[in-house]
Amino acid sequence: MKKNVLAKLEKCYSVAPLTYQGEPHFLVAAEKHDRCILFDAAGREKATIWEGPGGVMTMVQVPGTDGHFLATHEFYSPNDSANAKIVLAAPEGEGWSVRTIAGLPFVHRFDILEQGGRRYLIACTLKSAHAHKDDWSSPGKVYACELPEDLSPYNEENQLPLAPIKEGVLKNHGYCRVTENGGHSALVCGENGIFRFYPPTAPGKAWTEETLLTTPASDALLLDLDGDGENELITLSPFHGDTLRIYRKEGETWQPAYEYPEKLPFLHAIWGGSLAGKPTAVIGHRQGARRLLAFTYEDGAYRFKTLDDGRGPANVYGCQIGGQDLLLACNRETDEIALYSDF
Repeated sequence: MKKNVLAKLEKCYSVAPLTYQGEPHFLVAAEKHDRCILFDAAGREKATIWEGPGGVMTMVQVPGTDGHFLATHEFYSPNDSANAKIVLAAPEGEGWSVRTIAGLPFVHRFDILEQGGRRYLIACTLKSAHAHKDDWSSPGKVYACELPEDLSPYNEENQLPLAPIKEGVLKNHGYCRVTENGGHSALVCGENGIFRFYPPTAPGKAWTEETLLTTPASDALLLDLDGDGENELITLSPFHGDTLRIYRKEGETWQPAYEYPEKLPFLHAIWGGSLAGKPTAVIGHRQGARRLLAFTYEDGAYRFKTLDDGRGPANVYGCQIGGQDLLLACNRETDEIALYSDF
C-alpha cells in the first residue's frame, strides 16, 4: 500500500467527492476555523473554496451540477453548534460563492437523496437546544424537504423549508446513504438506535421509517461483506464509542455475528465499498492507537488488517478512479490529509 500526505490542515474533518470541470475531484474541510481545499484526482491542490468559518461536518455535491455543493458551517463541537447552517458553494468567476440556504442549529449530517425522479434533502441535528456544557436534555431531530432543481432563489432571507420527520433522537450523530433498487434511503444513528428513512415514493406521500436496532450507535453502514447477497450491518457503538460489531439479518431481526476483539476508543471514521476487488468496510478511531482498519470476509470468517496507525482519522472516503482504488482520510488528530492507494 502507498500513502501520500497531500496537505496539513488543522483539525481536518470532512471529505467528499466533487465532479468539477467534468473531472473527479475531492473536497476536504476543517472542523474548526480553517479552510476548505479542492484537490484533483491525483491529490494535487487546485483551489481554496473558503478560508473560513469552518465547522464543516458534511459536504454533498448537488446532482447534475458542475462543482456546486452543499456543506455545513459553524458546527464546531457538540457544545458549540447553535449557529450551524447549511450553505451552498458554487464556482463563480475566478473563485467560489458561498451563501446560506438553511439555518439549522446543531445540524451535523445531511444528504441529498434521489427517489422516483425527485430529489430530497435530509438533515440531522445532533441536539435541539443547549444550555450548558455537555447538555443533552434536548434530543436531536431529522428534517427533510424536497430539493428544488433551481437553488438560485434560496439565501439567508429565503431558506429551504425543512420540516421535522422524526423527533427525539438523542445524540443524533451517524448517517449513511443506502443505494438499492435504483433509489436511495438513509441510515440515521443515535442513542435510541439505528433508523432507516425512505423518501416519498410520489408527490404528496410521506417519508417512511424503519427501526433496525434499538442499541445505541454512533455510526453504521450496510454492506454485503460475505457475498451472500444480503447486507450486513456494521455498527460503531455507543456515541463516540469503542465497540465495533457486525450484524446479520435473521428473519426480521438483526443478530450479532462478529465483534472486534479489542476496544477502539473514539470510533468515528466509517466507509464501505470495494477495495482491491473485495467488499471492504474501512473503520477509524481517534484515541488510543488511532488506527485505520480494513474489514473483509475471507475463508468463512471476518478478517481485518491495519492500513495505518497513530493518525486518528475522523472520516474516510473511498472510490475508484481510472481503475485505481483510492482512500482519502482526514486524519484529524494529526492534522493530516492522506491519500492511500495500491492496496
